[in-house]
Amino acid sequence: MPALMPTEYYAEVLFLGRVIDSAEDLRAESLDEMDLGFEGISEDGHSGLTRASCSRVKAQYPRGTEIANTRQVSILSAEELEEISDTLGIDEFDPAWIGASIILRGIPDFTHVPPSSRLQADSGATIVVDMENRPCVLPARVIEKEAPGHGKGFKAASTDKRGVTGWIEREGVIRVGDVLRLHIPDQRLWSEFETARAAAAKLAALTQ
Repeated sequence: MPALMPTEYYAEVLFLGRVIDSAEDLRAESLDEMDLGFEGISEDGHSGLTRASCSRVKAQYPRGTEIANTRQVSILSAEELEEISDTLGIDEFDPAWIGASIILRGIPDFTHVPPSSRLQADSGATIVVDMENRPCVLPARVIEKEAPGHGKGFKAASTDKRGVTGWIEREGVIRVGDVLRLHIPDQRLWSEFETARAAAAKLAALTQ
């Protein structure tokens, strides 16, 4: 029996971007099409089969540990990005400012689609959703330059709306205007999730 279920949720690709070095400049270079390989996006700073671990997995590994790269792409929804820009009071928010790989329109509550979901294009190119992408300060610096006075609020405004990170399961080309179909794991939520989450949050608060 298949472990993944094709859904009737589809999303149009509105923006494709590549960031060469996010530490140097987070702004994404806009692309009309993107060749997705097993290492990610060619010439992108987040490409590679492995990566150095970061703060998002600091409870599991010392920073800089070599781990499998499940953070090859950053995907956001246009709907959630519009909510962020409204909160910040920015009329025209350029997705390049936040280093997005892909901006999609059409999937509700996109940031919280189940981990291990797939986004699949007609070309066969398939992205596996790893997890929610937590807000960070890097986009705030770019936003502040482009829209002075608005950057500092980005981290708070993007909480629960920052999209997801993912990795490439099947190679292929995606283009602006393509439609991706959402496939989700065929399993119910773990019965102990809320209990485990609450206990982990309590422990984290005690160790800060």
